[in-house]
Amino acid sequence: MPDCIYLHGFASSPHSAKAQYLRDRFASLEVPLKIPDLNRGDFTHLTITRQIEQVAAQFPPDNAPVILIGSSLGGLTAALLAEQYPQVQQLILLAPAFDFLSHWLPKLGEAQLQRWQTEKYLSVYHYGEKRSLPLSYDFVLDAAQYRAVPFQRQVPTPIFHGRNDEVIPIASSRDFSRQRPWVKLIEFDSDHALGNVMDEIWTAIQRSISNSIEQSE
Repeated sequence: MPDCIYLHGFASSPHSAKAQYLRDRFASLEVPLKIPDLNRGDFTHLTITRQIEQVAAQFPPDNAPVILIGSSLGGLTAALLAEQYPQVQQLILLAPAFDFLSHWLPKLGEAQLQRWQTEKYLSVYHYGEKRSLPLSYDFVLDAAQYRAVPFQRQVPTPIFHGRNDEVIPIASSRDFSRQRPWVKLIEFDSDHALGNVMDEIWTAIQRSISNSIEQSE
């Protein structure tokens, strides 16, 4: 059985509704699901590189296969891990944050962005902590290096994305899947949280995992 790991989104936590929903569903199948805390108690110094290194350190040491399930920024991180590590045999992405900076930075506005660059820290509301926390500008500098990743490793990848996503436009997933035949985009009448369609997504996740297990045996 491949190791299954869920990567939560930006300013979220392992206690999010989505993480807990998936934990419960996996438990009902008696399949363990790892949900690392990507904040690591230090959201201020979060970077995508740190997330990649943290998750990779949890891969089994014997090169056993891994299935990554990623939401939003966790989805982008999962895709980057799959590009680097052959152990990742299956991706399941929920509203993945491809081109994250392109979607997020314009919402801050030029003045706030310049102030962040000058002062080095920006106050960001953290949904997991239910309070605002400072985030270092190093997050932006680090994320920028991943903009040119080609994502050419052919890992089976269903993407679930809401047409009414106000955080990461569905056009991002449409563009990603268009030139990659190993990626299948499933669209829903939902928003970024996908809360109203999680039962449908879980049914599809079960199918994907079953297929992955059969292929690995």
